[in-house]
Order: sequence, then C-alpha cells, then structure tokens
Amino acid sequence: MKISVLKLHRALALFGFAAMLLWGASGLLHPWLTTFGVQQAVFAPPQRALNLNQALPFQQLLKQTGIEQAQSVRLAEGESANLLQVTESQFAPRRYFDLNTGLELPNHDPVYAAFLARHYLNAPYAEIAKVERIETFSNDYPSVNRLLPVYRVQFDRPDGLNAYVYTETASLAAVSDNTKHRVQTAFQWLHTWSWMPKAAETPRVLLIAMLVGVLFTMACSGLAMLVLIRRKVRTAGAKGWHRIAGYALVVPVLMFSFSGVYHVVQHGWPEEQSKLAMRPAIQLQNLDFAIHSSWAEITRDLQVTGLSLVANQNGELLYRLALPNPKNGLPDNAQAIRTARFDGVQPTGPAVYLNAKTGILWQDGDREMAHQLAQLHTGLPREAVQRVSLVTRFGGDYDFRNKRLPVWKFEYGAPLNASVFVDTATGVLADITLNSAKPEIWSFSMLHKWSFLGGLGRNVQNIVMCVVVVLAMVMMAGFGLRSRRSVAR
Repeated sequence: MKISVLKLHRALALFGFAAMLLWGASGLLHPWLTTFGVQQAVFAPPQRALNLNQALPFQQLLKQTGIEQAQSVRLAEGESANLLQVTESQFAPRRYFDLNTGLELPNHDPVYAAFLARHYLNAPYAEIAKVERIETFSNDYPSVNRLLPVYRVQFDRPDGLNAYVYTETASLAAVSDNTKHRVQTAFQWLHTWSWMPKAAETPRVLLIAMLVGVLFTMACSGLAMLVLIRRKVRTAGAKGWHRIAGYALVVPVLMFSFSGVYHVVQHGWPEEQSKLAMRPAIQLQNLDFAIHSSWAEITRDLQVTGLSLVANQNGELLYRLALPNPKNGLPDNAQAIRTARFDGVQPTGPAVYLNAKTGILWQDGDREMAHQLAQLHTGLPREAVQRVSLVTRFGGDYDFRNKRLPVWKFEYGAPLNASVFVDTATGVLADITLNSAKPEIWSFSMLHKWSFLGGLGRNVQNIVMCVVVVLAMVMMAGFGLRSRRSVAR
C-alpha cells in the first residue's frame, strides 16, 4: 500500500505542480482585486429630502402620461430634483417624469445612470465619453454582478475609469479601470479559462475539474504518505522541507482543491441572464388619495427616505414610505466602504404603508407584504414556508453580489426546497437558492474563500490566505518537484 501511494504521488507530480502554480498564482489576483482594486468613493445612493407639497397628484400625472400599468413606480433622486421613475418592463429603459409639471424627460435613463456614476465616484464634473446599455453578462461584466440590465458609464480619462449602474434601485453594480480590467482579465484567463469559446463550455469545465482533481488526489496521496510512512530522522534538503510543509499545508491544499472542483462542476457554466425577477405589472388606477396635499401632515414625525407604489394580493394600491435605519451609520472612508461592500449595511429601517385610494394606514406592514410577494413569485401557499427572517447583512446564501438590502428571506420546504429572497420596496424576487446548492455555497465560502476568518477583518483574511498559498507553491509544489527530480537521478 505504501508503494502504491508513493507511485501515485510521484506519477501525479508534474500535473499537480502545474495545477498548483496555475490556480495558486492566479488565485492570488482575487485578493488583490478586493483589497486594492478601484472602488466607489461614496457608499450610499443620492439622498434628498422628499417634498411633495408642490407635486401634481400622482393619478393626474400618470393619467396624462398614458401609463395604466407598470412593474415598478418610485421616486428617484435626480440631479436637480426628485423625479417619478416608472418601470413598465424589466428590460425596457425606465421612464422619468417631472413631479411638478408631469412632463416626461425623454431618454433620461442613460442620463440618470451618468448622474449616478458621477455621484458614486465623487466626480460631479467629470467628462463622460460614452454611456452604453448592457443586457447580457460578459467577461467585462461577469455574472457575479447579478444585476441586469445596467449602463456602462465610461469616463473620459486616461485611466479608463468606468462604472456599471443599475438604475432601478440607483445602485452601483461594479466599477473598473485599466488596471483592474487587466488584473481581472488575467484572473479570468488563468483561473476560469474564459479564453475558451462558449461552444467549448463543457470541455472547459471538464478540463479544469480534471486538473484541479489531480491536485486534490495528489494532496490525498501526500496525506496518506504522512500517515503511513514514518521517518525517525528528517530527510535533508528539499525532500525534508517538502515533508515538513506537508504537515502544515496539506489540509489547506485539500480545502482549496476540493472546493474548487465542487464549485466548477456545479457552477462551471456561466449564467447569461440575471435570476432577479420583477413582480407582474400592477394596475395604476384608484389613486384617489392625494398624498401630495397631505405630505406635510404625514411626514411631520417621520423622516421619509423613499417612496414607491406597490400593490397587495387583493390588487389594492399602497404607498410605501421607507424610513431610515437609526442603528447603522453609513461608511465614510475608503476602508469602511470596502468592508461595507462585502458585509452590507442596511440603509433603511421599517416602512409605512398607506392605502392609495383612502389614505388609511395599511396596518399589516412590511412582513405581510413580504409574505404576499413570496407567494406571488413562488405560487406556493404559506404553509410551505418553514421560517421567515429579515436579512440586513450579506453572508451565507445571500451575499454581496446581490447588492440589495434589506430583503426578506423565506425558507421553503417541499416541493420547492429553497430559500427565497424578496424586496418589498419594489416587489422584486431578489434571489432564490435551492437547498441542494447550499452545501456547495458553504464549501466555496468556507473552504475556498476562508470566510471563517471574516471575524478578523477582510485584510487579515486575505493576508493569511495569500501567505498559505505562496508557501504551498514554494514548499509543496517547488520543493516537491525538486525532490522528485533528485530521486529520478
């Protein structure tokens, strides 16, 4: 058995050496991106006090536009004034209207995207070279960003600064420049082999799984050798150092390689479209309550940070007034922003609902609205729900890639067997995670990205991972290959 294990370990040495160098070295690029890559300068979306005292009645405004139904209606903070944003279809450009005159701002969605890009990058007077609408994922805007459609706002600068903006929630989906683009491209080419054509997706996945699987098998055989072959005296030279390193580094190598194979097999085929789904269109009649005329009275003791128009399961229109979250301050420096991007900050607190026909308080509130949305998106009765919770931070099966907080999480049993996340502000199905996918999510988070070190801070997490990977490449791959050559001679 010892001889068989030793032969297997040596037979896989060259392939294991290549796999460890290729995926180890390219893997180091990801911590560089998260630690040093260009990022937003402002964390929160634009904020302006909401004042509807001079606004037209919403019923009149929508009637004169000819809009009878829409998937989302909300107030948006424009560059010079608040605007009414109407989303008629998820993949159609959003429309914008002046609250005081009701006039439409033609082709304003890319203009709004440019304003948001300047805001997030703290470049209010920066020249913009091009604004381009993006409707599919690509190597430049990979599916890890989740949000579609977005606008790519390219600044007229030598460093190639550009921002990807999602106008429905005034979110910054991604930001890049020439340096980040080069590093990201190198990571994609070396770590995920994005250079292979789409027609060769299956061979790409199988080849990566096979080579990383060789590294995993080699680490297993190395562990078996440590257990089966005992030495009373340490071997001199590279072979001795290789064995010593094995005791400390074989477990991390097993963690990286196993989780890598698991991940590429389950998620090797990239998504073309976002899983995000907006609710069916709501009818915009019966807006009899003149919220604008009662605005001062309604907001006397409230600080309203957002206003949207939603509908309950009976088709009744409701005004949803978002309130600030008093517990969380917004990050205001580069390191705090970088941390908040991955951990999440809940920007809003509870919400107040008013019947859009009568103005009466809808007392069922945000939790009931979330229940109704979950039932709408899944088609399942409430009895199928096992647990309900409010998600205010990223992590686990709802991470920073969704860029949307807070959301309600519904854990479903049979027949769905999944976690469903809904956003009550716009009625969106933000994400859905099948229970069958959760073991891989845990594996990739804990074994591949080492999220168990998150309590020490992201910088410490990245440093520890990088040190371990470098040591593994030098002491296990390098010294291991050298000792193999010395044995061959």
